[in-house]
Amino acid sequence: MYPLVYIARHGQTEWNAEHRLQGQADTDINAFGREQAARNGRRLAALIGKGDGFDFVASPMRRTRETMELMREAMGLDPAGYRTDPRLVEISFGDWQGFTFAELEERAPGSTDGRQASKWDFRPPGEGAESYQMLLERIKPWLDALRRPTVCVTHGGVIRCFFRIVAGLSKQEAAGLDVPQDRLLRLEGRSLDWL
Repeated sequence: MYPLVYIARHGQTEWNAEHRLQGQADTDINAFGREQAARNGRRLAALIGKGDGFDFVASPMRRTRETMELMREAMGLDPAGYRTDPRLVEISFGDWQGFTFAELEERAPGSTDGRQASKWDFRPPGEGAESYQMLLERIKPWLDALRRPTVCVTHGGVIRCFFRIVAGLSKQEAAGLDVPQDRLLRLEGRSLDWL
């Protein structure tokens, strides 16, 4: 059983808007993403006030750190009063990072067929590239070690893994899950609910 955790995906980046595979490329959130982060911070303040007793943790990437800082600022807290955990970084798309699927297909027709056939277990080409299953194995120890109420800012792929671990979604369901950037996800016990 998990303690109370509020999870936010980072705000929108230009690459999100362009449907580019972002992965571990260290991109920044855009103006719309900053608005999303501030709104999520105000929503969180309405739920937990100043977050007394909560641990605040983010992926160490720029887009998640800025999102966390804007959320904390909207809560009336010191923007820098959080920690990072490298296990929460996004899945690596290896050589595919920075490209759209259309661009990948234009460069090498049929190169994305394997991902379409088995999105969860597919590992893109390139050094350090991960499948969603590899990502799940990276973040599960972090999730299992939670002992106190937590606010977490992370990435879409990580959140898909949370749904597979906590809610038991199938590989296909978890891989195809839409992960909004303008809502909070509440985890407690064995339940996950979008707010």
